[in-house]
Amino acid sequence: MNQIELPISEKELCDRYEATFTAAVNDVLREYGYLYQTLPYEILPLRDSMKVCGVAFTIKGSKNLTLEGEMEKRAQMLEALGPDTVAVWDTSGDDKSAQWGEIMTMAAIKRGCRGAIVDGGVRDTNRVLEQNFPVFCRYRTSNGMLGRFRMIDYQIPVQIGDVKINPGDILFGDIDGVIVIPRELAYDVLVKAEKIRDNEEGIKDQVRSGVAPSEVVRNGGYF
Repeated sequence: MNQIELPISEKELCDRYEATFTAAVNDVLREYGYLYQTLPYEILPLRDSMKVCGVAFTIKGSKNLTLEGEMEKRAQMLEALGPDTVAVWDTSGDDKSAQWGEIMTMAAIKRGCRGAIVDGGVRDTNRVLEQNFPVFCRYRTSNGMLGRFRMIDYQIPVQIGDVKINPGDILFGDIDGVIVIPRELAYDVLVKAEKIRDNEEGIKDQVRSGVAPSEVVRNGGYF
């Protein structure tokens, strides 16, 4: 796991990220040369208002018909979840199964996990939504994992789309999708994203006041 120390607690870091928005974070990462840190566009929140930031707890799995030891492995994974983590599933491209559901949600909440990001499916959707636990996924299905998909390991480097994710990296998702912030940049990116958020309030005030767009740009604003 990435053990780089942060100047603030992980909880404060995640709370402050959730007070920003992914577009601002994306713009900051671009300044650092990270142009493609967004997960595939199909991975979206179950509810538009959902927002989550957490420390990456990575999970790797793939299509597999075997059953032996599967539940024990899942239980070990859930017990390893910690406060302020977000469970992120690399499914090796699975498009048939739900890797997340109601009871996993219940267990994750008990461990202090902040949300789940699944490059795959979710089931028990209504009962997940009732728990107000942020979940991002590609699709919904009633298909469970058992006999279709198997978890291989957890807390290892994974890749979703073109983005590599290491345990300990920071994941941030809102209605515009999910972005991955390398842990070593997480605090500096946060501070700059907060400045963008605050600066944009001034830009919007100019627009509301009827300032011409060209004048807004001359004043340092943008669109």
